[in-house]
Amino acid sequence: MSTTVANLALASAEMAPRLFDLDLQLIADSVLMIIAVFSLFLIASHFLFNPVREMMEKRQERIKSELDTAASDMENAKALKEEYETKLKEIDREAEEILAEARKKALANENKIVADAKEEAARILERAGVEAELEKKKAVDEVKREMVVLASMMAAKVVNAAIDTTVQDSLVEETLKEIGESTWLN
Repeated sequence: MSTTVANLALASAEMAPRLFDLDLQLIADSVLMIIAVFSLFLIASHFLFNPVREMMEKRQERIKSELDTAASDMENAKALKEEYETKLKEIDREAEEILAEARKKALANENKIVADAKEEAARILERAGVEAELEKKKAVDEVKREMVVLASMMAAKVVNAAIDTTVQDSLVEETLKEIGESTWLN
């Protein structure tokens, strides 16, 4: 029994858990495990990490180029805005000049129309004065004719009454003097 007990003690000692057992199998398994993990890391790095890294770099470059493009577009937009504001100011100035020129032309045209109207009014007044003068002369001539007819009728009556020519002439002269020159002009 003692052999069995010794065998049993030896077996139980072999089966008892050890805290750190460096046997050859453990070292081989550990080395294989390290090689497998390192191989997986290299494979994952080659197939996963490198493409992801390249994708991230491309994305970073694209974002940087988009930011640069946005900045240059912003500068172009500012330049265009300033250019358009300058053009708008120039257009406003040109519009003001055109309006001022139109006002000057309208004023000159108004002055010309007023001057033409004054000239026409002066011509009309002058023609009216000439026509009034002509009408006055016609009236004077008609009054003289009527006076002559009247004087002739009077002379005929006087002749009928047997008055001599000196008396007849004095009567006509006297009648004309009575009527007077002012009567002829009115």
